Amino acid sequence: MRTLERSRPDLAAFLRARRERLSPADVGLPSGGRRRTPGLRREEVAALAGVGLTWYTWLEQGRDIGVSASFLDSLARVLKLDATERRHLFLLAHARPPAEPGKTWCVLPPLVQRLMHDLAPHAAYVLNLRWDVLDFNAPARQLFGFDRHPPERRNLLWLLFTDPLLHERFAQWEEQAPNMLSGFRRDFTRASQEADIHELVDELERVSPEFKTWWRQHDVHAPCTGVRELCVNGQILAYEHTSLTIDEDRHLRLVVYARPAQAADATHPRHA
Repeated sequence: MRTLERSRPDLAAFLRARRERLSPADVGLPSGGRRRTPGLRREEVAALAGVGLTWYTWLEQGRDIGVSASFLDSLARVLKLDATERRHLFLLAHARPPAEPGKTWCVLPPLVQRLMHDLAPHAAYVLNLRWDVLDFNAPARQLFGFDRHPPERRNLLWLLFTDPLLHERFAQWEEQAPNMLSGFRRDFTRASQEADIHELVDELERVSPEFKTWWRQHDVHAPCTGVRELCVNGQILAYEHTSLTIDEDRHLRLVVYARPAQAADATHPRHA
């Protein structure tokens, strides 16, 4: 197991490399004439990050000093780190990953679309943190009727509480819906800085008394995976389901519903 002491040389080398790749113009500073070394000076990084030169120099030298998450965030902005580099910085400095700000808007990569469609005959669809259904394959279309709604309304949470088809599709809806809602709350917390996810919650509170009641109970359950019962053609069918992270930076998940191997044993009439 890597210790913080062993990661300090890597942290020092990483900071120097990222400092040296930036020019003063990249951070809005005058060039100041000819420079003996490439990139920014230590004192420039320290000033932009709001710390003393000595303290930053010790950090870049790999000395035994503590750093806060807020300082690392500031340093990541000064050094113009992308999401992957920011995570690497946190791991080197704290030996644990940072909290990644969630985003709700994204474009589905073509390879993910292809893989999702290749999962047929299993039903599969892709969600973002807001639970917008970004795409779905033919079995998912038949099972959940996503194509019955315009793209701007293809939101799993919205349909769960407003679409009669999904209300009927999920057997024992009064039990399954609050469990699914508790899963959404985890994603809501991750993307709480996004206005569109608040708009979704506000609108659902206006149109669905059940949503309003359950949302205000603040229940949070384990990730949704296991067996879920769906009503299909008048029969209750058991489906194994799971959620797979397929793009961490975009916060995308692939949700798959598959009939168990012993499917015949899991069917019974709707009102049995």
